[in-house]
Amino acid sequence: MKTVAQLLMGAVVSGSILLMGSSLPVESAQAATQNTSKNAKGKSKTADKSQAVKAGAKSARRAKSVASGRKVAAVAAAAVAAPSFGQLYGLHSVDDPLDLKSSVALVMDQDTNEVLLAKNTQAVLPIASITKLMTALLVVEGGQSLDEKLTITDEDKDTEKGTGSRLAIGTTLTRGELLHLALMSSENRAASALGRNYPGGLNAFVTAMNQKALSLGMTDTHYVEPTGLSSRNQSSAKDLAALVKVAHEVPLLREFSTSKQAQVALGHRQVMFRSTNGLVSSPSWDIGLQKTGFINEAGRCMVMQAQMAGRKLIMVLLDSTGKYSRIGDAERIRKWMMNQPAHADSAGRL
Repeated sequence: MKTVAQLLMGAVVSGSILLMGSSLPVESAQAATQNTSKNAKGKSKTADKSQAVKAGAKSARRAKSVASGRKVAAVAAAAVAAPSFGQLYGLHSVDDPLDLKSSVALVMDQDTNEVLLAKNTQAVLPIASITKLMTALLVVEGGQSLDEKLTITDEDKDTEKGTGSRLAIGTTLTRGELLHLALMSSENRAASALGRNYPGGLNAFVTAMNQKALSLGMTDTHYVEPTGLSSRNQSSAKDLAALVKVAHEVPLLREFSTSKQAQVALGHRQVMFRSTNGLVSSPSWDIGLQKTGFINEAGRCMVMQAQMAGRKLIMVLLDSTGKYSRIGDAERIRKWMMNQPAHADSAGRL
């Protein structure tokens, strides 16, 4: 499989990437008409209250200072966050007419395979939780019972990034419920348990993932685990479009990936899980299948099948910068498509 560096040889990349106080009122002293003893006691109480006010103000300033320090530390930590592979390879320096924040973008007609928009589609990058789409496809094609109960174990903990999960060790759910949570809420432990309980275990599952990719012509794709937490899970926009097209043919994957929310019994509690893609709740969108993903190395990613402008489209957005930028990019593409002449012949290639 070609690496990003090999695919980008000969490309011109300019520049470099920098990884880059008013006091509070106090009660007055006792009236001068009071006797000397009362007057002294009044002054003492006033002094005590004044001391308390000063101490409170000092504590407030200290708390404000600590909070400010934490905010500065958080900003500083964000500033030195590891850059994505796309940033390292200079892919964000490529301009496009839609001013997309994703360094890789592909929009194609699902029926004709006509490419309508292409940006850095040759790049092979980490795909984060887009991985779970292949995981889900294999689980369904494997034919194992969706009603079989599987248990989350220590083997499902994230040792790659150290992330947590609402699926505690010992949680038991059906294979179908885990599949639902992996697609809708991108639950990493759910995806791990699905792969681990595949015939032959996790190693056999990863082998099957790569074999399936090759059978679909996904020659730029390689998997090392079923969650997407590893940056070694990599693919290209072209390959992911092929995966979306095949996955969209499976009714259960369409249903689970576009669910807005689902309530799941975790022990004695009913816990609500929600979609990681807010567009599934938007009346402006008709989404047939979707999956999002994020790790620092991959940036914000999203793949979708959606209908708009009288067409069934497959959309791939990789390495988007900013928490909501992939949503913004999708909206820019939707508005651009809605303004295109019906079945225009020209494609935007970048």
